[in-house]
Amino acid sequence: MLNVLLLALGLTINPAETNSTYQANVEESTVAWTAKKVVSGGHNGNIQIAKGSLEIDGSKLTGGSFEIDMTTIEVTDLEGEWKGKLEGHLNSDDFFAVETYKTAVFKITNAKSTGKGKYEVTGDLTIKGKTAAITFPAEVSVKGGKATATAKIAVDRTKFGVRYGSNSFFDNLGDKAIADEFTLDVTLVATK
Repeated sequence: MLNVLLLALGLTINPAETNSTYQANVEESTVAWTAKKVVSGGHNGNIQIAKGSLEIDGSKLTGGSFEIDMTTIEVTDLEGEWKGKLEGHLNSDDFFAVETYKTAVFKITNAKSTGKGKYEVTGDLTIKGKTAAITFPAEVSVKGGKATATAKIAVDRTKFGVRYGSNSFFDNLGDKAIADEFTLDVTLVATK
């Protein structure tokens, strides 16, 4: 009788069934970017997530990905003509070549727990058709059928062929030099 009960429990309790895919709510999810000059100053703005998902096992992050719609690059620290000029320049071949590369994609390859709800996330980031591995800290909370992941991601743009204004590739830029790294503050809100 005990064996029959254990067998029945074994058939109904399958650890794989706790794995769930949470689909991103693109209206609630946000990406804010910040880029700085080497000497002083910089710019910031927003860009929209086109789609994404988080793989959750119980309450633990196990995988996921998100896609950014590069056509939505917005500058928020400027107005009028200067805002339009910078947005146009960021869309140009000098930077992200948005007409050719309309999306950027990040896919998690490893999520290592570093504490309750905290992770060291490693994954492949693809920008302008070039892919490089990046690692960053992230926090994930799961409540009911909703998962929220937040992270501040430092990206070395030169690994993706975005070299405009980089001291690493051009000399004598002076105060016009742009830092190689920019940051993305990502909040991915996803539901079952």
